Amino acid sequence: QVQLVESGGGSGQSGGSLRLSCEGHGIIRRLDHMGWYRQVPGKERELAASITLYGVENYADSVKGRFTISRDNGKNLVFLQMSNLQPEDTATYYCTAGRYGPDHWGKGTLVIVSS
Repeated sequence: QVQLVESGGGSGQSGGSLRLSCEGHGIIRRLDHMGWYRQVPGKERELAASITLYGVENYADSVKGRFTISRDNGKNLVFLQMSNLQPEDTATYYCTAGRYGPDHWGKGTLVIVSS
């Protein structure tokens, strides 16, 4: 059983930074995919960033150059460092993990960016 617990959400100012953390419980180390999706009410969830077991990173165009994803396989942790935040980054952010994609989801953490 895989369980993902996010932390680090909250409020920030435009241009500021926030760091999200996700702790995984279960066989996280064997899962190639870990990532962060985000969702705005009324819209579909979208990938913000993902990282493979061997450190290959993937970013949505909207966050490239501003967000950085990283993972600590030994401690079952994945992070999302968000810089130069913009109001359009306001969303609920979900930690994901899976064999090749987002099979498992956390409950989400809310990020609100004010202008």
